[in-house]
Amino acid sequence: MTSSQEALAHPASSAEAAPGNQPGAARGAHGRGTPPAGTGSWRSRLYRWDMKASPYVFIAPFFIVFGAFSLVPLLYTAWYSLHNVQLSALDHQTWAGLDNYKNLFSSEFFWNALENTFSIGVISTVPQLLAALWLAHLLNYRLRGSTVWRVVMLTPYATSVAAATLVFTLLYSWDGGMINWLLHFVGVDPVNWRESDWGSQFAVSSIVIWRWTGYNALIYLAAMQAIPSDLYESAALDGAGRWQQFRHVTVPMLRPTILFTVIVSTIGATQLFGEPLLFGGVSGSKGGAEHQYQTLGLYMYDQGWIIGNLGKASAIAWSMFLILLVVAAVNMLLSRRLRNSR
Repeated sequence: MTSSQEALAHPASSAEAAPGNQPGAARGAHGRGTPPAGTGSWRSRLYRWDMKASPYVFIAPFFIVFGAFSLVPLLYTAWYSLHNVQLSALDHQTWAGLDNYKNLFSSEFFWNALENTFSIGVISTVPQLLAALWLAHLLNYRLRGSTVWRVVMLTPYATSVAAATLVFTLLYSWDGGMINWLLHFVGVDPVNWRESDWGSQFAVSSIVIWRWTGYNALIYLAAMQAIPSDLYESAALDGAGRWQQFRHVTVPMLRPTILFTVIVSTIGATQLFGEPLLFGGVSGSKGGAEHQYQTLGLYMYDQGWIIGNLGKASAIAWSMFLILLVVAAVNMLLSRRLRNSR
């Protein structure tokens, strides 16, 4: 047999092959993600343990903090809501079952607080989101100094609740407040904003509107800038003006973002606490002399820390939690319907 025939009969092995023609298995024998040689060695066991345990180690801090500061207090509050517990005697607990919830739902103060929470939420959320959408629409066009305007809109959100409420309390003051001065200037009688029903709720709502309008406007602006420009160009070629483009292009594309801001604002309105507490001054925890702007958050604070009935306060907290679960369920249904409509 000749040398050429012997070469055809016995092809070169992987070890004898040219460096550029090595098989993939030989090249990747010790590649990335492959354990070191000797599967029974301690290095191999350490490698397998690292590959399996590392993801859990990375996410463990979040779950530890969440369990310590969210889950455990939530479950402990549920336990308190089923007992008669006083702030002055935490070690003396007696089983109450659902009595705290029965007393809560039969209390006129609870329903008054729930009604106030709903009314203040509507008064503050609807104008806030409409104004935010309008401001975002203006900033979406090329304006001189647009970055400065964005920072200015975010300034109220960065302001503390105490500072903002103090300023608005001075503005709505009965004697010498700027709001009453303006009303007197146009011929309207001054309003006792703290004592009137609608006036106090409007004053508290205005604080919320001032603090959160710019924040929501930036969310809308980010969503607007993600809309393809081809849609606006096509609408302009069809003869649509700016208002028609806003109605038929911008708003439909912003539906998921609008739904998100509505849900977040609703959750914030349900948990409203700092603004009415500081606005009321001495009677802040009561929501005014006649509880005219007492929210669920204030009612829980009054029952738990002023009166000292932690069992009833825990029942109020869990009632608020159930309301938020209903809001989350509505959000999920609406989001699913929006996805299906597309």
